[in-house]
Amino acid sequence: MVKDSNALDAEAVGAELGAWSGLAGAAVALLCHSENHTFRIDAPDGRVFTLRVHRPDYQSAASISSELAWLAALARETELPLARPVAGVDGNFLQRIKIEGQAPRAAVLFEFAPGNEPTLDDDLVPIFVRLGHFAAILHNHAIGWTPPAGFERQVWSAGHILDADGLWGDWRIAPGVTTDIAGVLEQLDQALRQDLAAYGNGPQQFGLIHADMRLGNLLVDGDDMTLIDFDDCGFCWFAYDFAAAISFHETDASIPALKSAWLAGYSPARHLSENDIRAMDTMVLLRRMVLLAWIGSHAETILAQTHRPGFAEGTARLARAYLDQRRATHA
Repeated sequence: MVKDSNALDAEAVGAELGAWSGLAGAAVALLCHSENHTFRIDAPDGRVFTLRVHRPDYQSAASISSELAWLAALARETELPLARPVAGVDGNFLQRIKIEGQAPRAAVLFEFAPGNEPTLDDDLVPIFVRLGHFAAILHNHAIGWTPPAGFERQVWSAGHILDADGLWGDWRIAPGVTTDIAGVLEQLDQALRQDLAAYGNGPQQFGLIHADMRLGNLLVDGDDMTLIDFDDCGFCWFAYDFAAAISFHETDASIPALKSAWLAGYSPARHLSENDIRAMDTMVLLRRMVLLAWIGSHAETILAQTHRPGFAEGTARLARAYLDQRRATHA
C-alpha cells in the first residue's frame, strides 16, 4: 500500500471551516479521494454542502478561479444542472485551509447535489443520451463564450498527455507496462500523435471542455442528473468528453451502445461531421493512455488501486485493435 503524504483527516478539516459562515461544529465525512479530497459537510442548521480540498501542486489559484468563472457563466447562460460554489465570509469562492503538518490547501465549498454515482450495473443508455446532450450544451457555450481576462486552464494536447512529463505522469513507467506492452503502446503513442495532427485543432474541434465526465462525476437522483467536478476542465478536442465519460471501462462490452446513446443526445444540439465521429475512437485510446499514466502517478488513491489490476494489459488489447483497424483503413 502506497502511503499518501497529502491525506486529509475529516476531523482536522472540520476544525478549519471558519472561512464559511455557519459551519462551526459541522459534521464532516470523506466522500471521495481521487485527484482531490471531497467531503460532505452537514451544518448544524441542517444545510448540506460539499467541500473540495485541492491536491497540492496541481491547479494554481488562477486556474481554480478560472474554473469557477466558467461555472458561473454556465449557471447564468445555460440550464445545465451543476453544483454551484458557495462564497466564504470574505466573499471569495476560493479559500485556503491550514492542516497541521501540511502547507495551506486550496478549498472550494459547493452546494450539495443529491444523488448517487451510476455504475455499469445500471441502465446507462438513457444516462448517456442525457450526458451527450449535456456535452453538446457545454461545447456550444464554450465556442460562443469569451473568457474573462486572466483566464487560465490546462491544455490537454497530445504532447501534454503522451509525453514523459505529461500532466498526469508517464504511461511508460505505469504499473504493468512490461517490455512487450511498452512496445505495443509505443506504436499506439506514435499513431495517436499522427491521427490527432491529421484531425486538427480548429475552433469547431478543439476548445474548452469538462474533460472528466466519467460516471464518478455524475449524480443521479431519480429523473434528475447533476454534472459535477470541473477541476480538470481545460482546452482539448470536444470529442474527448465522450472518451472521458467511459473512463476505466473502455474494454466493457456496453461501450458501443453507450457511444450510440451519447451521439443520440449530442447530435440534435450540435452537428458532428463524420471526421468528428471517427475521432471519438482516437480519443478513447488517448484517454486510456492518460488514465494508465494517472494510475501510476496516483498510486496512493483507492481509485487507482481499484483499477490497477489488468489495466495495462487491457490498454494493450485496445491498442492492438486500434492499430489493426488503422492499418486496414490505410491499406
